[in-house]
Amino acid sequence: MIRRLEIDWPDARPFADRAGRSIRLLAVSDVVDPALEQAANRAGIGPIDGIVACGDLEADWLTFLGDAFAVPMVHVRGNHDRGGAWRHGATHAPSSLESGHIDRLAGIAIGGLAWPGVDEPGNARRPWRAWFDSIGLARRIAVRRFTGRREPILVISHAPPEGLGDVPTDRYHQGFSAYRWLLERLRPPLWLHGHTTTASVPELTVEAGPTSVVNVTGAVLVELRPPRAAPA
Repeated sequence: MIRRLEIDWPDARPFADRAGRSIRLLAVSDVVDPALEQAANRAGIGPIDGIVACGDLEADWLTFLGDAFAVPMVHVRGNHDRGGAWRHGATHAPSSLESGHIDRLAGIAIGGLAWPGVDEPGNARRPWRAWFDSIGLARRIAVRRFTGRREPILVISHAPPEGLGDVPTDRYHQGFSAYRWLLERLRPPLWLHGHTTTASVPELTVEAGPTSVVNVTGAVLVELRPPRAAPA
């Protein structure tokens, strides 16, 4: 059974035409959940509004999920998503969200952070590139806010923010300090990531102020609930 997560989303606008219904997103990363191969299990999840993927999943698996659920997808690439189906110009890999850019899914703004320098030779850690990507995303959000488009953002990244769901004893699987800076600056309601195995961390959801930082390795059904009305 896949994990389930419920989050109160602080913006009522995406729910305006939903008669109080939640926005349901399937979040996946790193590990194929074999339960999703079976139609009966997918039906048991119920209708979903979209898929978000945080990297290190084969292009064929992402394509299968998008087709099987018949919903749109937003995804970022992980440190292993390179070459083959992911090579530049390939047409059989789902289009990914570039680092530092913003997309929309089910009315929710989604900011993406792929593995820093995923198209560069090798898949080493590049903290300087993480800063470049994070500053780029912060600038785009600042421009949106300056022009009147103020809304909460859901951040998806492959690696986690430093100190939040990472593995401090494993340098390669530590989070990026640039992402921690970005989180503290933006204070998004929800940040989804992969990269760290579920067995290597004590908690899969870490609270950082108003932000829930969630490791979605495998599959997680995320339900974004409309904000609750203030008591009269």
